[in-house]
Amino acid sequence: MGTYLYAITAVGHPLRLSGVGGVGNPAAQLRTVSTKDLCAVVSDAPPGLRAKRRDVAAHQDVQERLLADGAALPMRFGLVGADDEEVAAALEQDRDSYLRRLAETDGCREYHLKVVRDEDDLLREIMRESAEVRRLNDRTRQNPGAYDDKMALGELISQQVRARQEHARSDIVTRLGRTAKRTAEAGPTRDHLLTVSFLVERDRVAAFSEAVHEEAGRRGDAYTFSLHGPLPPYSFV
Repeated sequence: MGTYLYAITAVGHPLRLSGVGGVGNPAAQLRTVSTKDLCAVVSDAPPGLRAKRRDVAAHQDVQERLLADGAALPMRFGLVGADDEEVAAALEQDRDSYLRRLAETDGCREYHLKVVRDEDDLLREIMRESAEVRRLNDRTRQNPGAYDDKMALGELISQQVRARQEHARSDIVTRLGRTAKRTAEAGPTRDHLLTVSFLVERDRVAAFSEAVHEEAGRRGDAYTFSLHGPLPPYSFV
């Protein structure tokens, strides 16, 4: 059957989980696996578990209840150990690491930010600010058969896009990171200029939210900022 893992806490956590059920149908009964310093909140792993809405919600509800009362390291959905003994051994093996992460995330929540920039706006900026791009663009328009110039123009634009995107990513993370405890950048995707998570202390949430609002305003309509949170600190476990 296996042991399903929800979160790891310190032994002193109040673990007020009365009325909270685990994954599965019917909901699995929660229990704990403890060592001298650490405690894992677990249940029996139901057979054939899938990421259905009810089970994902149950998984997150356990974590939210724990985080309301203290530090907890949230585990990803679907993490199953062979049995309670294996979970206890893992707690003991990585004891120091878990304790450091608990101390680091205590009183913090995660905020996830995605940033998109309009591609046409970026290309217009490159054309406006790069004399060499303008020169090559004029030459290729006047001489459509200039293959070498077309290749050079394409490569130069690609270099400019990468450089400007990297500068924008670094600038945004640096500015917003001033109000966060830690950052975890996932890197760009095909659709997003930036995907990054911030670990924010509870008493800094208002300052962080205001910083995101100000940065979005400073960047203008060509940028779209999408902020999600507060979330369990998955990216910092």
